[in-house]
Order: sequence, then C-alpha cells, then structure tokens
Amino acid sequence: MREIAAAKFKEQVLSILDNVDEDGIVITKRGKPVAKLIPIGAESATLIGSLKDRIKIKGDILSTGARWDAQS
Repeated sequence: MREIAAAKFKEQVLSILDNVDEDGIVITKRGKPVAKLIPIGAESATLIGSLKDRIKIKGDILSTGARWDAQS
C-alpha cells in the first residue's frame, strides 16, 4: 500500500485520484497515518451483508428503555 504525505497529496490530488488502485493510499501527516483513500467499491463492498447470521439483536434497538409521556 502506498503512503503519501498530506502536503504532497494536496499538491497532486487530481492526478492521485485518477491513479488510485484497489489497495488504496494512506495519507500521512508528520509521518503518522491520518486517512486512507480507497476507490468506491474496493473495500466497502465486502462489508455489505458480512455480518448476516453472525450477530443477534437483543431488545428494541429503537428504544432507550426509558418510559416517558410526551404530553406531560
């Protein structure tokens, strides 16, 4: 996976966007990774449906559990 400093990324962003591969590019600031640029569909597509049959929902996920009356 390629790494590029944020300043260099800023200078060359349009060219970089045209040439980003499926591995993506890690953008660093002062030598520390701060972001990762990936093409649409590269890693995120594998997440869709990946947790099917692996998790169970317990209780009402739309409720805080606290009872309240909007009229009072």
